[in-house]
Amino acid sequence: MAKYSKKAVVSDETRDEAMKIARGTQKPGQTKEQTKLIAQGIQKGIDLYKKQHKVKARELDKKLKKATVSAAPQPTQPEAVAEITPAKNSKLPWILLLLSWLCFGVYFFLTGYAG
Repeated sequence: MAKYSKKAVVSDETRDEAMKIARGTQKPGQTKEQTKLIAQGIQKGIDLYKKQHKVKARELDKKLKKATVSAAPQPTQPEAVAEITPAKNSKLPWILLLLSWLCFGVYFFLTGYAG
């Protein structure tokens, strides 16, 4: 006996949601049969979307498991101590500071505000 049937079983929520959408887009003069056919099409679309979403979720889970498995052996290896090297002191800020003070002094000397 087969475990899974060939015919897809549709949930009541999907059926109700498809019917609501079909009724919302129903045009004047449209028969109930036409509305049901539209609802079935919408229902198939929803089912297809859900299947694709499940496939993507499974693939993501596989990638996450693979990433955690590959990350797990690393803690067993001795950890390398990263040496922290102090940043090389740059002379540029000091040169700019001295140059600005020099220009400031020359400005005051030439304009006569020095005293």
